[in-house]
Amino acid sequence: MKIVVIGSTGLIGRFVVDALTPLGEVIGISRTTPIKVDVKDPVSIKGMYKSIEKFDHLASCIGKVTFKSILDISYDEYLASVKDKAIGQVELVREGIEHMNDGGSFTLMTGILARNPIPAGSAASLANGAIESFTKAASIELPRGIRINTVSPSVLVEATSYHSAFPGFHQVTGKEVADAYVKAITGKMTGEVFTLD
Repeated sequence: MKIVVIGSTGLIGRFVVDALTPLGEVIGISRTTPIKVDVKDPVSIKGMYKSIEKFDHLASCIGKVTFKSILDISYDEYLASVKDKAIGQVELVREGIEHMNDGGSFTLMTGILARNPIPAGSAASLANGAIESFTKAASIELPRGIRINTVSPSVLVEATSYHSAFPGFHQVTGKEVADAYVKAITGKMTGEVFTLD
């Protein structure tokens, strides 16, 4: 089994790589790995897929968004957030279909702000909600038995710099998040959002 992990050098990505490695060949990709990708650039995504050729599963662990009050965030900051976390993941799916083997799967990433917002988190809520809706819609159209799911965790125990912005939220571990990716990839579900609250 050949599994591609996008965002493999990030906090969640590192946990996901570790969890998936026993299942087969894992190809970790980020902006800094030998095979690089910038998900904001469709040409970069196309080039990445040409480099890795055929694969079985893709796990996306990406999404940079701006955290600012709705009174202060700019149009361009909203646009950049949606382009990185939402459209970037959509394009990973669209371009990846022809490179994915029959019966493969895409597993995307959102977060708790899709359903439980915080002050200054509207851009994240917007992008997360878009991907969760896209997951449900794409699941009824993907060909050749290809599945799609999304993992949507609360703030991570290990992401200590974010804790003050999430008072009272239950924290989840990186291992718990990675286990959800394993469940999505090895299971038969499609169109699901695996929430970890």
